Amino acid sequence: MLYEDEDDFFMGSPRSKFFDILFNANQELVKTRLLELVDRYSAMEILLEKQMDADALENMIGTVLMEDMDAVMEHSNDLFITAVGDILTKNE
Repeated sequence: MLYEDEDDFFMGSPRSKFFDILFNANQELVKTRLLELVDRYSAMEILLEKQMDADALENMIGTVLMEDMDAVMEHSNDLFITAVGDILTKNE
């Protein structure tokens, strides 16, 4: 587990660093990256809805959130890290 220290750039959770970058980086880059994430989310949701009805999808998502939260958190952290890397790389 990472030590949460907001004063140290290299410490803290991927989520906290994501929000630090979100509020301090070039806002056009941040906006572009957030729109890319929303588009990707929407595309995945459309793909899943083609495989099952909306109620089944909601039930499945709820089940994963309850039963596999560690994997969800790990994947979320990966997404935060990737987004921060993308924004910082383009912000230079």
